[in-house]
Amino acid sequence: MSFTDNFMTASVKPAAPANGADAALVKDTTTRTFRDDVIAESMKRPVLVDFWAPWCGPCKQLAPVIEKVVKEAGGKVVLVKMNIDEHPDIAGQLGIQSIPAVIAFQRGQPVDGFMGAQGEREIKGFIERLVGPLGPGATAELLVEAKAKADAGDAAGAAELYAAVLAQEPDNADAVGAMAKLHVDIGDLEGAERFLAMAPADKEGHPAVAGARAAIELARQAESLGDLAELEGRIATNPADHQARFDLALALAARGDRDRATDELVEIIRRDRTWNEDGARKQLLQFFDAWGPMDDMTVAGRRKLSAVLFR
Repeated sequence: MSFTDNFMTASVKPAAPANGADAALVKDTTTRTFRDDVIAESMKRPVLVDFWAPWCGPCKQLAPVIEKVVKEAGGKVVLVKMNIDEHPDIAGQLGIQSIPAVIAFQRGQPVDGFMGAQGEREIKGFIERLVGPLGPGATAELLVEAKAKADAGDAAGAAELYAAVLAQEPDNADAVGAMAKLHVDIGDLEGAERFLAMAPADKEGHPAVAGARAAIELARQAESLGDLAELEGRIATNPADHQARFDLALALAARGDRDRATDELVEIIRRDRTWNEDGARKQLLQFFDAWGPMDDMTVAGRRKLSAVLFR
């Protein structure tokens, strides 16, 4: 069995805040503390393990450079140093035969590495392969890249990037809202609510936070709904059964059929705008909040709504 076979891969978890309690971005580890310092920490963000020894000249050259780059990364990664003279077991299990050797751990697994003393540019590039661009504007670039991964269905990849943003900016509303939505997508509503709790009070109205909250509310509503076929049967028997049509819209939205969900609510509005105190229109607006103002379905849905309201 290999060194990492006993460790689980990462799930989507809140990133550790970059506050005073988490300020030690460079630390020493031992065989006994390796699991906590490296494996557990790498579930939150990448951990670079620097295997070194006091007699190693290139190790002394590498140490100040890699420590500088890690600190400048602002919490996106941490550096853990292991003296192989005092703690040789793990280096041996990983097959390390020469030092300095730097191994990057992510989600409990070694994912990349290099050997020998490297320059600042090379180390920065190595870290950027793990977390994306560093430096001014990096957060914005990470958010764009994370959204692209989420849109492509790569929830784990998106979560890693959002976690990197939160490690540097724990109150970043875009990342908080996005992480909450990722949890909604995988059915972990409690996890989504934990992420929303990270949002500062003054960010409650931020579109990403409000959208995530709306998505959670919709998912909670959908949990109590009946079978689609039953709802469709009720509507077929009585097209004026607005409650069945309303419930069907919620169920469809929960299953990702947003186009049809929109159409069912618009149909209620077309038939009876006053039903349930304008409930269908209010529900449709909640859909738009959950999907985001610039989402294609939100834009298309607003057009459909306008066509009914202003005909």
